[in-house]
Amino acid sequence: MEDGAVYNETTEPQAKPLRRPFGCTLRHLWGWRLPIKALQAILSLLAVICEEIVEDCITCGGLYFFEFTSCSAFLLSLLILCVYCTDVYETFGEDKVQTV
Repeated sequence: MEDGAVYNETTEPQAKPLRRPFGCTLRHLWGWRLPIKALQAILSLLAVICEEIVEDCITCGGLYFFEFTSCSAFLLSLLILCVYCTDVYETFGEDKVQTV
């Protein structure tokens, strides 16, 4: 009895679900939300590029602030897209994602 002969598997093993590349899914950003978030990322990247084109400025405080906000918006919109469009949403759980 110690060799495990008594305990045989009584159920069939479950087949592993098909895994998408990079865990991509659109279940959490459906309808109009996905195009809006993609447009937000594109526009914030465009703002960063336009800011980098400026070569000379007299008072650069506003330009630096615009650079900070546009770069932050771009990175945060990419983070939101990555969380909602991959398996990270299920990994952390809906309640933790909603609190962030």
